[in-house]
Formats: sequence, C-alpha cells, structure tokens
Amino acid sequence: MSKVEPLVKDFLAQKKIAVVGVSDKRETGCNSNYKKFKAAGYRVFAVNPHITTYDGTPCYPDLKSIPEKPDAVFILASPQVTDEIVRQCADLGIRHVWMHCMMGTKPGLAAGTTSVSPDAVALCRANGISVIPGSCPNQFLKPDFGHGMMRGLWGLLGFMSVEG
Repeated sequence: MSKVEPLVKDFLAQKKIAVVGVSDKRETGCNSNYKKFKAAGYRVFAVNPHITTYDGTPCYPDLKSIPEKPDAVFILASPQVTDEIVRQCADLGIRHVWMHCMMGTKPGLAAGTTSVSPDAVALCRANGISVIPGSCPNQFLKPDFGHGMMRGLWGLLGFMSVEG
C-alpha cells in the first residue's frame, strides 16, 4: 500500500481535465470539483449525456465527443458510469483517472455513495492508466475547512492509501 499523495500530485500536474457527472439540476460535489479545477487554471471539460451546456460552456455526452483529448478524467457518477468512462479512457489513451469517494480510498466504506468500481480500477491498471480509487480533489486543491478535515481524518485512519 502506498499513500495517495504521489498519485494526486501526478494527476494535478495534468492541464486538461474532463469532469464526468456535472449537473444542471442541483449543486453537486461534481459541480464543486469542476469549478475548483477551473478556478485553479485547468482547462476543464464538462461531461454528462443529459445536458448540452454547463456553467456557460459546452457539456459533452462522453469523452469521445470532446474536441481535444483530456490529459486526465475525474469521475463523480455511479460505478456503472465509471466502468464505461474507463473503457473510453483506455480507447482514447487517457492515462490519469480519479474516481470520487468521500470516504477516502478504503473499498466498501461508502458503497452506496462512491464512484469507484473495482472492475474499472482493474481495467485502469491493465491498461497502464494511473488511477486514484477514491478521495476527492476538493481535499487537495485549496481545501475548505470541511475537506481539509476529511483529508486529515481519513489519513489518520489509514483511508488514504492505495494498492500499487
């Protein structure tokens, strides 16, 4: 097991990030991450097959529809969506994936509220894709008090490590 920080540093070194799961119906964690990436200077692409615009920019139905290949993909959606998105990453040669889970990186802790799919994690590893199976970018990109506390607590409890 290794700490998640080196994977996060590598992910955040990418410049173009697709954010899968934005919503125009309500404010969500995915929307928050999209805005945080954008505010930090990343080129950000919104992905949701049910809307055509998000935050005043085009929203794409899938990764293949984005006009330029993203360097990395952040997913906050159901594990079934994660499976499909990771297949698209493998097809497109995208080498960095982050699957959201508010409970750090311990499998099963937030089974009903995670984007992590064990099958998608395995597919990432089989295709040479660097994968962060859990946690949240908001815990690392100038975190607010709550996200900072979560990162610290999950670290203390050992929930911020991943298999090699």
